[in-house]
Amino acid sequence: MTEEIISKTANYIREKLSGESSGHDWWHIYRVWNLGKKIAISEKADLDIVELSCLLHDISDWKFNGGNDNIGPKLAQDWLQKIDVDYKIIYPVCRIIKDISFKGANVKNPLLTLEGKCMQDADRLDAIGAIGIARTFAYGGYSGREIYNPDIKPKRHNSFEEYKKNQSPIINHFYEKLLLLKDKMNTDTGKRLSEERHTFMESFLKQFFNEWEGKI
Repeated sequence: MTEEIISKTANYIREKLSGESSGHDWWHIYRVWNLGKKIAISEKADLDIVELSCLLHDISDWKFNGGNDNIGPKLAQDWLQKIDVDYKIIYPVCRIIKDISFKGANVKNPLLTLEGKCMQDADRLDAIGAIGIARTFAYGGYSGREIYNPDIKPKRHNSFEEYKKNQSPIINHFYEKLLLLKDKMNTDTGKRLSEERHTFMESFLKQFFNEWEGKI
């Protein structure tokens, strides 16, 4: 893979997603890209596939196109064909983009390649920790959700359709997804990097509920 293809793809996505306000912006891509490279090198995965998957994984997230998770892979394929990337690279990249999304606490993930595991771990690492908290509230505000409502309890969704329809308060998202991700990491590198971020979220929630209840 030439550096030119990676550079063209990064520039394309930067232009497309710069200024996006829901937490799925260029800087999310940039962080996932850097994490993906780190994990891929550590796990001895195909760096080209991981880099392109990281750069293109949110080209059209299902949350912003009516829940359709086929549009992102199609747009990624169109772009890679446009810049003459070999189909041996295009197919696994688009397969990863299709398969890596979290689809509900009780929904099993498709079997992933090593490259898919690296990419998914990178994306999930950016969903937890301090940055994950910031992104969660950014998306919650973007989508018009309450911060917290003690009358609405978190749910363990059993299907992707059920998960897509979920409009619960922002704090519930920690229990419906974010706190589950540490134990869903695929690679040894991802598992190691998730520990501190997970602990930080637990500390944040303890502080949040202490303040909510007027204890401090």
